[in-house]
Amino acid sequence: MADNNAVSLGEGQQQRADVMKRTIKDSVFTNLFQDKKYLLQLYKALHPEDTDTTEDKLTDITIKNVLTDNIYNNDLGFIVEHRMVILAEAQSTWTMNIIIRALMYMVQTYHDYFSRTSQNLYKSKKVKIPVPEIYVIYTGDRTTRPAEVSLAQEFFDGKQSCIDVKVKMIYDGEEGDITNQYVMFTKVCNEQMALHGRTQEAVLEAIRICKDRNVLKEYLSSKEKEVVDIMMLLYDEEEIMRSYVESERHDERIETAKEMLLNNEPLEKIIKYSRLSKETILKLQKE
Repeated sequence: MADNNAVSLGEGQQQRADVMKRTIKDSVFTNLFQDKKYLLQLYKALHPEDTDTTEDKLTDITIKNVLTDNIYNNDLGFIVEHRMVILAEAQSTWTMNIIIRALMYMVQTYHDYFSRTSQNLYKSKKVKIPVPEIYVIYTGDRTTRPAEVSLAQEFFDGKQSCIDVKVKMIYDGEEGDITNQYVMFTKVCNEQMALHGRTQEAVLEAIRICKDRNVLKEYLSSKEKEVVDIMMLLYDEEEIMRSYVESERHDERIETAKEMLLNNEPLEKIIKYSRLSKETILKLQKE
C-alpha cells in the first residue's frame, strides 16, 4: 500500500529523502582504509612508536547502517587487537558538533563490541574494554588549529561534568604519511573542482596530478575507476542537497510574503523582507 504522506512531499524534500535512503556509498576516505595495507599505515601514522603491530591485528569495526536514516554511521572505526579502539572522521567543514557525533559513535561501537565478544553488562564480572581514541582529519581551511577539542570545554564552558570526550585533530599529518597524502588529495580535488566544476574532468585531472606527485599513487592507480565513481556520486548528492536547501529557502520566503500580505504590509516592505521579486509577490496577491 502506498504511503499517503509521500504525496505531500515537495520535489526538493523527495530528492533529499531519496538521497538519505540510498545504500550508503563509500567516500574515498572509507574506501582507502578498507584496505588493511593503508589501514596499517594510518595506525602507524597515529602510533609511530608501535613497531610490532601487523595487518592481521587490525579489525575494521566501522559502523555501517545501510538503507536507514540512522545517525550511527561513522567514517572509520577499527580495533587494534583487543587493547585499543580508534574512530576516525574526515571533515572539510568546521563544526564542534563532531564531538557529539563522536560520542554517539563511540557508544554504538562499544555496544557492538560487547555483543561481538559476548560480554554481559548485567553480570557481576567486570567487562574488558579497549582504550578509545578519536581523531578528526580536517581538510578545510582554518586559521586556528587546536590540537584537541573537548566536549566539556566546548559545551559545558570547561565545567566538570560526569562525562567528557576529547577528539584529537589532524590537519596536515607528517610529510609523506598516509594522512598527509589524503589531505593533499582533497586539496588537489578542490583546486581542480574550482577550475573544471564538479565534473569527471576535474576528478581525472586531480587523480593524474596526485599520481605525478606520488600522493596516494598506488591506491589511485589500482582504484582509479572506483575513485571516479565515488567522487561523481558525491558531487551528484551534494548538488541534490544544494537544490533542496534552495527550495526550502524559497518556500520560507513564499510563506513570509503570504503572511505579510495577510497583514496588509506595503509592497516595498514585503519585497525587502521576503527577498522575492515584485512579480512573484503580485502573483501571490492574486491567489
